[in-house]
Order: sequence, then C-alpha cells, then structure tokens
Amino acid sequence: MPTLGTPITPDLISPGSCWKLLRGQNGYASPTKSGLATQAAAGRCFKVAAPLRRENQGRLQVVLLEDGYPCWLSMDELADQAVACEAWQPCLLSSSEITSRLNTVLKWLQASAGLKNTYLWGGTIGPDLDCSGLVQTAFASTGIWLPRDAYQQERFCKPLAVQANDVNALRSGDLIFFGTPERCTHVGIHLENGRYIHSSGIEHGRNGIGIDSLNPQDLHPVASHYRAELRGAGRVTRCHDGSTLP
Repeated sequence: MPTLGTPITPDLISPGSCWKLLRGQNGYASPTKSGLATQAAAGRCFKVAAPLRRENQGRLQVVLLEDGYPCWLSMDELADQAVACEAWQPCLLSSSEITSRLNTVLKWLQASAGLKNTYLWGGTIGPDLDCSGLVQTAFASTGIWLPRDAYQQERFCKPLAVQANDVNALRSGDLIFFGTPERCTHVGIHLENGRYIHSSGIEHGRNGIGIDSLNPQDLHPVASHYRAELRGAGRVTRCHDGSTLP
C-alpha cells in the first residue's frame, strides 16, 4: 500500500487501496461514456474496486466510501488531485444528534437555493444538483451521510404515512418521496406545512432548486405533477455506514 499522503499515480493503484480527493471529481456511470453517475467533493474518500485497465480508456472503477456508491473516475482528472489515505470510518450519529443538526441542514438549503443553479443529473457538488444529490449534500454538510439515490434514501429512512391532504406527520427536515407505484424517482426535503424544497429537471420541474407544496390548492404545474406522484415520506434517524447498497 502507498504511504499515507502520497499523490495518486497509475503505478500505485491497486484494488482495495484508499485515496482522499483534494478537488471535486465527476463520477461517471461507465468507463467510456460521458454521463455522470454522481460527483465527489474535495475531502471525500474512495476505494479502488478493480485494476486500471487499458480498455477502460483511462477511467478507474471505484467505490466512494462515505455512501458505498460505485462509479468511474478519470485518471486524467485525478492527476495530483488525490492522496493515499486510511480507510474512511463512519461517524454514526444518534437520532437525537441528527435532529439537533437539522436547522443547519435547512440553512444550507436556503443558501443553496439563493445561488444561480440548474438541474444536473448526477450533481452533488453544487451549485448544480439533482434531486437526491441536493438531499445527500445538504445532510452531508453537517456530517450526516445518506445513501446517494432517491430510491435508496426512501428505503433508508423511517417511513411516515403522508397524503397530500394530511401532512400532520411531517416535521421540518423529513424527506418526501415521489415516483411510480413501483419505484421512487424523486425526493425533496420538507420545510413546513407541506412545503418542500427540491431540485427538479426541465420536463416537469423548475430546472433547478425550488419550493413546491403538497397542498391540493396549489395548482402550479410543478406542484401538481409531483403531488400526483407522491409515494410517502421518511425521517432520517441514522447515518450511512458506508456499505454498498442495492
């Protein structure tokens, strides 16, 4: 294993070695295509999942340690931007500790909404984010790690029974989930009285961060679209331990 703090180079890469990012990186969905799976901010750690192979066009298969998320990193983009580190250890906060940090999460959301932004599939670094990237990054800003994708976040949370005309179970900081009966495809963070903040795309959303409502009297097209796809809600009561999720 390389000495701690050693800059990453192709000859030092081996499966299982761990590295810390000095600059944010794009995490690609495949070894050859340009589409993002996620992003990783400076300070995050990754573990090499497979040897660097010529046929992968200079991309390295990794697992991001804080959320167990697999992706591909570009060796050209990584040059001098990662150093050898010890394996990341999770900080598993209690439910009460998480609750005490929710005001900080909400303040981060308000600040992010005030920045010029557009929806970015795979975005987690900001200011351009996708729906689950907004949620994950907001909570991570205060040390609460959640899974990466909306459907994973839904499974991870404590379920809450919520309907558009009954939001009494919701507290500020709870997650609201949308999608089809088969799968969660969108997520937002509850503010108060059924209002939620989310990052939504162009087709049915605001092309960035905005606030909508579950209230049936809110007839805005974006609010109406997502209200029709409401699946339920969940409360964050634990932190991700870094394990890979299905």
